[in-house]
Amino acid sequence: MIVHGACHCGAIAYEAEVDPARATVCHCIDCQKLSGAAFRASVPARVEDFRLLKGTPKAYVKTAESGNRRVQAFCGDCGSPLYSADAVGAKAYMLRIGVMAERAHLPPQREIWCESALPWSRDLLPLAKIEKQS
Repeated sequence: MIVHGACHCGAIAYEAEVDPARATVCHCIDCQKLSGAAFRASVPARVEDFRLLKGTPKAYVKTAESGNRRVQAFCGDCGSPLYSADAVGAKAYMLRIGVMAERAHLPPQREIWCESALPWSRDLLPLAKIEKQS
């Protein structure tokens, strides 16, 4: 599936090919902190299947619990998270689903780091729904 991503302000845009069956939600504490949310949804794209169309992301390198160094790419203007990748020898980008035009067609197929999940994030279906803010 071809996807098109762009940051909130439009300074950065990309195109990539992904396998929707590999869409994942991660509940690790790093993903919670780096996304500002209870979890982060991503889908991998091989490096050769990713094409930056506009702009240059800023990068922050974090050290994971495993000791691996991961680049976190984001827009330096609006702060939208775009992807992560191994700091050395990256073979794939973990693209952030929230910045993709096709995000509605990429439902997560699995959840990882569930031991770190916030208890209230596990079942949001019973909550009251408001379709749009006025």
